[in-house]
Amino acid sequence: MSSTADDGVAWYTGRGEDRAERDDTWYDEAAGPLVRPYALTGGRTDSTRVQLDLITFVVAVGAPVEPGRLPPEQVRILELSRRPISVVELGARLRLPIVVTKVLVADLIDSGLLVHRAPAMTDLTPDRQIIQAVLNGLRSL
Repeated sequence: MSSTADDGVAWYTGRGEDRAERDDTWYDEAAGPLVRPYALTGGRTDSTRVQLDLITFVVAVGAPVEPGRLPPEQVRILELSRRPISVVELGARLRLPIVVTKVLVADLIDSGLLVHRAPAMTDLTPDRQIIQAVLNGLRSL
């Protein structure tokens, strides 16, 4: 037997029902069956080769991929990456945790389907006078 919580998520109550009667599928009624994020990445939480920052830009290169060659999430990443896009924007558009997005993007980079550009690092330190002026302005509010 399954029960639906106030948030609309159905879950198995585990009250000894016959196995044939119980619903082992965990789902959100509005979204359909849910896939755990670790299932999309094979349990990986980090890329071993590519270190991606949230503001790293990626862009798809080469010809479109044959249907069925990649998981749907990676196909969507390639579609969204026809123009340069940041990793954090991809995660938001895919509605995936950023860790999962970074692993999927890194896999596409490793396979040569995406190229990336890390954000430029600067050695500029903020001017103390400007920070003090901003702080004084905030205090006067």
